[in-house]
Amino acid sequence: MPQLNIHQIRKILPHRYPFLLVDRVEDIDYGKTIHAIKNVTVNEPCFTGHFPEYPVMPGVLIMEAMAQAAAILTFASATEEETLQAADDLYLFAGIDNARFKRPVGPGDRLDLYAEMVANKRGIYKYKAVAKVDGNIVAEADLMCAHRKMGGA
Repeated sequence: MPQLNIHQIRKILPHRYPFLLVDRVEDIDYGKTIHAIKNVTVNEPCFTGHFPEYPVMPGVLIMEAMAQAAAILTFASATEEETLQAADDLYLFAGIDNARFKRPVGPGDRLDLYAEMVANKRGIYKYKAVAKVDGNIVAEADLMCAHRKMGGA
């Protein structure tokens, strides 16, 4: 039952505040599934305008949090050689299908992020992702990302 803390996550993901949206990895089954956590707090920048009287986490940020969990699964599952070869490469969102939002997420909620890798072909990764609060689904989607070689030799 491997776990990752914020320091280990920061070594894997290039994201930084305010766009680092994963606080901890609870469990990871390399190459298969991940369960990560995002603690939603009232002092996050999005809540100053979305919405001041009734703070709601934007759906696009929930999707981004699920995508970051999927990215951690991909990076953590890579071999050391693959990691070295891809050190300066980018993994970019390529698609979101079947996205559904079931209920609002707000300050004080713990967003449980689940992703399952369902395909990896020629640098295209596909995942089934779900976000839950208190065991209830708040969002779900099929996510796709693409590996892009950047510069260098």
